[in-house]
Amino acid sequence: MKFNQFGIVGLGVMGKNLAINFVNKGVKLAVFNRQVPGREVNLAKNFESENPGAEGFDDFAAFTASLEKPRKILMMVNAGKPVDDVISRLIPYLEPGDILMDGGNSHFSDTKRRVEYLEEQKLIFLGIGISGGQEGARIGPSTMPGGPLNGYKEVSKYIDLISSKDKNNLPCSTYVGPDGAGHFIKTVHNGIEYAEMQIIAELYYLMRFLLLYSPEKISYVFQKWQQDGDGSYLLEISSKILLKKEGNELLLDKILDVAEQKETGGWSVKAALDLGSPFSTIANAVQTRMLSMLKFKREKAAEIYKNVGSKAAPESLNENELKSALISARLINHIIGFNMMKDASDKYGWNLNLGEIARIWTGGCIIKSPLMEKISEELSSSPELLFHPEVVGILEQNHSNLSKAVSASILHNFPVPVLSAAVSFFYNIISGNCSANMIQAQRDYFGAHTYKRIDKSDAEYFHTDW
Repeated sequence: MKFNQFGIVGLGVMGKNLAINFVNKGVKLAVFNRQVPGREVNLAKNFESENPGAEGFDDFAAFTASLEKPRKILMMVNAGKPVDDVISRLIPYLEPGDILMDGGNSHFSDTKRRVEYLEEQKLIFLGIGISGGQEGARIGPSTMPGGPLNGYKEVSKYIDLISSKDKNNLPCSTYVGPDGAGHFIKTVHNGIEYAEMQIIAELYYLMRFLLLYSPEKISYVFQKWQQDGDGSYLLEISSKILLKKEGNELLLDKILDVAEQKETGGWSVKAALDLGSPFSTIANAVQTRMLSMLKFKREKAAEIYKNVGSKAAPESLNENELKSALISARLINHIIGFNMMKDASDKYGWNLNLGEIARIWTGGCIIKSPLMEKISEELSSSPELLFHPEVVGILEQNHSNLSKAVSASILHNFPVPVLSAAVSFFYNIISGNCSANMIQAQRDYFGAHTYKRIDKSDAEYFHTDW
C-alpha cells in the first residue's frame, strides 16, 4: 500500500484551496471532511474525484490509516471548541511522534495549551498562522509555523512547498518560535491589516467627500501611488473596488457602511494591553469597526447634529499631501505592530526574528507591500525600526503632511481615527518630555501612589501632602 504523505481535515474555503495547492505541488494528499446532511455531503469524495492525487475520507480511522508515519495532519476548522473536538476524535488513531497542525485563526494561548496537552500524549502540535485569503491559499500563502522545533522540521518541506515565494525565490515561511508564537504573530499581522485597511478607507473618504474627487479619479490616484512604489496589495484591490459598477452605479455605494470583524483584531488589542505595548493605530481601527456597527445610533445622531456635519473643502489638501500622509501613517502602523512583537518576544522568551517575519510577509499575505520589503531589510541591521536612519528620513520628510491631513479633516468635521492615532503616536514617541508628570502628580494627590523625581535616584519614590 502506498501511503499518503500529508493530511488535511476540513474542506471549507481555506482548507479546500490549501488542499488544491498541495495536490498541484505533487503531494499525495488525504483529505477528511465530516458528513452533515443538507450542508456538507461527500465533500471529501467530491474533492477526490476532482483532484487526481488526493484521496477523500469521511471516517477518521480510514483517514489516519492512509497516512505515512509520522502522520502529518493539518486541521482547517473553526477556532475554539471545533479544534479541540477534532483533536479528541483524532487522538485514538494516532501514535507517538505523529504531528497535528492547526492552520486556523486560533488564540495563541489555546495553541500553547494544546502543545502542552499533546506533548503529554507523546504527540506534536504546531500552530500555523496562514495569510493570503482563498487565492493565497490556492497559489501560495504566507505561513507562520510555531510550536516544537522537532515537529516543524518534520513538516517544513511541505509547508515551504505550498508557501508563496519572496523576491529571492525563498518560501514566505519560517519557523517563528515555540508554543503559540506562530498564531501570535498571525494575530499581530491581522491587527496591522485592520489599521492598514482603515487608513486606505479614510483617505478614500477624504478624497470622495472632502476634496470631491470622483471614484474613477480616486482609483487613478491609488493606481499611481501603487506604480510609484508606495502602495500595497490592499491599495491595489481598493483601486479596483472603486471601478466596479452594478449597471451604471458604483457597487461600493450600495454596500452598507457597517464593517464586520472576526476575533483576531480584538485579540491583538487585548494582547497589547497585557504586554503594556502601545497599539493605538490598531486599537482605533478595531474601535472604528465597532462604531460602524452602531448604524441606527449614527443615523439618529446625524439627524440631530445635522448643523455640524462634514463640509466639503476641495482646496484644503492635494493628492501629493495625501500620499505623504499615507506613507507616514502606514510606516507608523508597522512600527507599532513590530514593537508589539518585540515586546511579546521579550516577555515570553520566544526569540522572534523580526526581520525574518517581515520577509515572510513580503509575499502571499494580505499586508504584502514594497514597504514590507524595506522593513525586512531594515530590521536585519537594526532591531528598532523607529531609529533606523531610512525610517527617520521618511518620517521627517512626510510627518507634516500627515498632520495637515488630520488637521484639515478635523476642521471640516471628517473623522480620521487611525490617521489621527498615527500622528499622535509619532509626536508622543519623539517627545523627550511629555505630560505624564501631571498624571503622576494627580495619582499621588488622590491616591498617595507616589512618584519619582528627575533630580533624585531612580530607585527612590516620593509622596507629597498636597
